[in-house]
Amino acid sequence: MSTLRFLKGHGTENDFVIVPDADGALDLDARHVAALCDRRAGIGADGLLRVVRSAKDPAAAHMADEAEWFMDYRNSDGSIAEMCGNGVRVFARYLVESGEAAPGDLRVATRGGVKTVRVPADGGDVTAEMGSARFPGPDGIEVTLPDGTVRPAVNVNMGNPHAVVFVDHLDDAGTLYTAPPVTPASAYPEGMNIEFVVDRAPGHVAMRVHERGSGETRSCGTGACAVMVATARRDGAELPATYTVDVPGGRLVITEFADGRVEMTGPAVIVAEGEVDLARLTVRG
Repeated sequence: MSTLRFLKGHGTENDFVIVPDADGALDLDARHVAALCDRRAGIGADGLLRVVRSAKDPAAAHMADEAEWFMDYRNSDGSIAEMCGNGVRVFARYLVESGEAAPGDLRVATRGGVKTVRVPADGGDVTAEMGSARFPGPDGIEVTLPDGTVRPAVNVNMGNPHAVVFVDHLDDAGTLYTAPPVTPASAYPEGMNIEFVVDRAPGHVAMRVHERGSGETRSCGTGACAVMVATARRDGAELPATYTVDVPGGRLVITEFADGRVEMTGPAVIVAEGEVDLARLTVRG
């Protein structure tokens, strides 16, 4: 195979290379994923979404009875991630726009479980059910800011791991080219996403994020959900509760219901499609 069909999409400017592979015929290793996501020598993206039928992928075959399609999500460095909230909205938008699924509610298999995504027929914002948040602990997690200040963090799992840190100013997080130090490291044996949060108004916060395997991104859907549930608990909010979460790439609306379910609503846009000559990619490693 010398060429690969792809699409490009984003959710609040968290952008993805979308690779249709309905029958699971592709074997994209980490090096090729990183090359495709390279912003100077490739297509450029925060991550890659491989669109494959659940029954055709060993990682999702056990979910095939619940969800026809599996979102095989890779970070921009080629590493595998459990879940991506912006990605699952873009994934569902692709299924509808390509005719693989009808508008309305559809089920998507991910490594973080099966998610229900609602894609309106009018092209408006997409809503994803994100499951329930877990607070695995331990207490006493801390993040060291670039100026040496140490801030407490909340360990929130949304199917993937997050450390939520409340700061005075978003600039306190520094450049976020690399992940700030987190202690104890044993709390996150497989790494973590780190969100830095400031208050804007009651029920309204803003955040920046360092995503595991990608660096700072313009948005992180699971991170916005982690921020919402951490903020709601800090505020003593009564459920159901809805918060607006501003990210550098736009705005997400997150609701946590009394039964613990979390829903996220935001834009999902397909912006381009084409073919890439794999032989011309710079594959490192």
